[in-house]
Amino acid sequence: MKEQFYSYIQNLQDQICKGLEAVEGQAKFREDLWERPEGGGGRTRVIENGQVFEKGGVNISAVHGKLPEAMQKMFNVGEADFFACGLSLVLHPKNPMVPTVHANWRYFEMYDDNGNVIQQWFGGGQDLTPYYLFEEDAIHFHQTCKTACDKHNPDFYPKYKKQCDAYFWNAHRNEARGIGGLFFDYCKATGDMSMQNWFDFVSEVGNSFLEAYVPIVEKRKDLPYTPEQRTWQEIRRGRYVEFNLVHDKGTLFGLKTNGRIESILMSLPPHVQWVYDHHAEAGSEEEKLVNVLENPKNWIVD
Repeated sequence: MKEQFYSYIQNLQDQICKGLEAVEGQAKFREDLWERPEGGGGRTRVIENGQVFEKGGVNISAVHGKLPEAMQKMFNVGEADFFACGLSLVLHPKNPMVPTVHANWRYFEMYDDNGNVIQQWFGGGQDLTPYYLFEEDAIHFHQTCKTACDKHNPDFYPKYKKQCDAYFWNAHRNEARGIGGLFFDYCKATGDMSMQNWFDFVSEVGNSFLEAYVPIVEKRKDLPYTPEQRTWQEIRRGRYVEFNLVHDKGTLFGLKTNGRIESILMSLPPHVQWVYDHHAEAGSEEEKLVNVLENPKNWIVD
């Protein structure tokens, strides 16, 4: 399974980067290969200063070795060997009318002293963080997620949409990071779902990413915007940074386990503002967004 999934994310990285470069039109991804001293490594691809994407990354990694102490505590186990691989991406567009997007798909194995797999699971998801709310964009993103889920289980979309709303919640601000999408973790073999079934589901979601995001980018990337709207985008980006550094398990885990810092912090936008005691103007488009972030809604009504 690990060879199957690692091969999949290598190909998916190529597909996603190619699709994003097509809509970008100017900047290209720069590749950075790296090795982890304890075992494994990765292929980081970063795009910067484009006409559409101000900064973004589409990264894959496959690491292995002794389970770090922080992971032992997290999983409540002793010393063990592990393997983990995944693809993680974040894209921060230049135009405030285009939403930021994040996605991640990952696989994990843990072994006993004889090298037998004793635990294995999938995780991942994709979510959208707009700065201005276009409801048809939110519906398109969620409908694409739902279509991918429904091919495998009609219960998956409502379940993983709810988990996404709960996970990407900036508790210290009492608001969501964005308008959500899907979030799933610890997807293990059961009587209903084999690991191959989970692979098929996760790859279905991964394959849906470009369809979920690129049409939104194409529709909004050339819309006019004002300096004030750009300021709002940078203030909202500040909330994105807060979530990643205060709450995000992946970021915190990477920082605590001697992860590759450039890859971990790739998700942070290049231009951000923190304005003291800032509030959106009553009745404004900015307030419209905040109201939805404070009260997550169901975008797909059957």
